Amino acid sequence: MHTLQVQGVTKQYEKVLAVNNVSFEAQPGRILGLLGPNGAGKTTSIRMITYITIPDSGQILFGGQKVSPKSQEIMGYLPEERGLYKKMKVGEQLMYFAELKGMPKSEARDAIKYWLDRMGALDWVSKETNELSKGMQQKIQFIATILHDPKLLILDEPFGGLDPINSDLLQDVILELKDSGRTILFASHRMEQVEQLCDDICLVSRGEIVVNGALNEVKKRYGKNTVMIDFEGSDAFLDPLEAAGDVRVNVRSTRHAEIRLLNDTPSKKVLQAALEHVSDITRFELVEPPMREIFVTAVTEQQGEQALEPQTEGGAA
Repeated sequence: MHTLQVQGVTKQYEKVLAVNNVSFEAQPGRILGLLGPNGAGKTTSIRMITYITIPDSGQILFGGQKVSPKSQEIMGYLPEERGLYKKMKVGEQLMYFAELKGMPKSEARDAIKYWLDRMGALDWVSKETNELSKGMQQKIQFIATILHDPKLLILDEPFGGLDPINSDLLQDVILELKDSGRTILFASHRMEQVEQLCDDICLVSRGEIVVNGALNEVKKRYGKNTVMIDFEGSDAFLDPLEAAGDVRVNVRSTRHAEIRLLNDTPSKKVLQAALEHVSDITRFELVEPPMREIFVTAVTEQQGEQALEPQTEGGAA
């Protein structure tokens, strides 16, 4: 069993404490969402897991062994920033990455053909990277990440640049890799993707863990304190509620709002306010908070209300 264990890890750069006594686990056959605002310590944590840097204290184990150059051979890391060679042909580039991981050429050739075909990219084998769109490059980088059949996958914003069809394709592949027993670490700001993919979450802020556990248990822990409302008409009814401290509006548009109830405010107070201002309500539901709400609540409780602004519809948390 190849479990990833981060145990009491701390990392400081000069006066910046990037990671402070962080501990979490990622288990085989499950996807762990590593979340947090910009500058939270996610990238530093990933760099220590992949042995690009080492912690000042604590330890990181994969499969019971301390991470090392040897463990890098059974890891696949898809960074947020692409690392492809612009003038190199796709097929040559994938072969180069496969050989870096110790794959024999014949085995690598078969794997390259399989994954290019699976990702709808077989026709790109002779193209240079700079001929490809952003989304096409993302697919090639993903293939380079999984070619050598790694036991641990670290995916940092893997859906960047992909259209909905290719996002669905990539999601299907990730879930198949999960079902085959891979240990997967998924870093993203897109909370809807976290809810769709992750079994567990670890939310960090200012280098410390603020939420950690199974996703369904975390949501239950926060209780049913979120109103989802779809309506026709003005969203002005939200302003006095928010000004009075009765609610916090995390998402609002001209037709939809996601509202956290504060200070024991009953949901009917929101409904009554809405009925006085809107022409129609097509949905009014009290639910467990979505990950966006948990993210905002946990981070603002740690950093203060100025930490995050309410998200516009479709924005990343």
